[in-house]
Order: sequence, then C-alpha cells, then structure tokens
Amino acid sequence: MNKIVLTVLILSVSLFASIQNQEASSELLNSNIPIVDIRTPGEWKETGLLKGSIPIMLFDEKGNYDLKIFLEKLNSAVDTKKPFAIICRVGSRTKILAQFLSQKMGYDVINIKSGIMYAKYIKLPILPYKQNQ
Repeated sequence: MNKIVLTVLILSVSLFASIQNQEASSELLNSNIPIVDIRTPGEWKETGLLKGSIPIMLFDEKGNYDLKIFLEKLNSAVDTKKPFAIICRVGSRTKILAQFLSQKMGYDVINIKSGIMYAKYIKLPILPYKQNQ
C-alpha cells in the first residue's frame, strides 16, 4: 500500500512540474518571475548580475556543490510553489539543474538557456555584483 501511495505521489509531482527553456528577455524581466543566478561570486563580479536576479551559488570554482545548502537558500529566497527562472553563464549548468528541480523536486522552472552572456549581448540591464547581495 505504501509503495502505491509513493508511486502516485511521484507521478503526480512529475505531471505538474515543468521546464520552460527561454532566452533572457525584457518580457521575462518585467514579468516579476524571480530569476536565480547560480554562478560563482567570481563570475558575478566579472559580468555583473541581471537586474533583479538573486545570486545563489550552486557549483563552486572547483565544480563542487552542496545541493542541500543550495535548496535551503533557494527555498528561503523564492516561492518554489510558483514558477521561477535560473540563469548561469551560457545555460549548460541551468539545463542540468532545471531537469533536476522539475523532475525530482516538482518545481516549475524556466531555464534561461543562453545565460548571462546572451543577456549582455542583447543589452538587458546588468548591475554590478555587491558582496552582500
């Protein structure tokens, strides 16, 4: 009986969760959907942050990560019951993370597929990173 209930719960989560792959755009910025920047502080300093984005590092400079800490910070900064977006440098890290957050956590995630580099290219508002953001 417990296995049946667990299976139904897992299936229901996967039915309601979704991933949208979108480019950065003015429309996305103006939608008030939270945007989480998962890059490292060094990357934030190098390129700045998309206006209004929330910096929450996932991978460190050596490629290590602590998923538990990341999820704690994400859940305290964003209402994960509602759609939110994630951004990295060019979209490769967020592509992997979006699949995990959608399939395993049941979140509705927007993967900003070409990352901050595309946002800079199309001249979206980028602000300098401040240490205590």
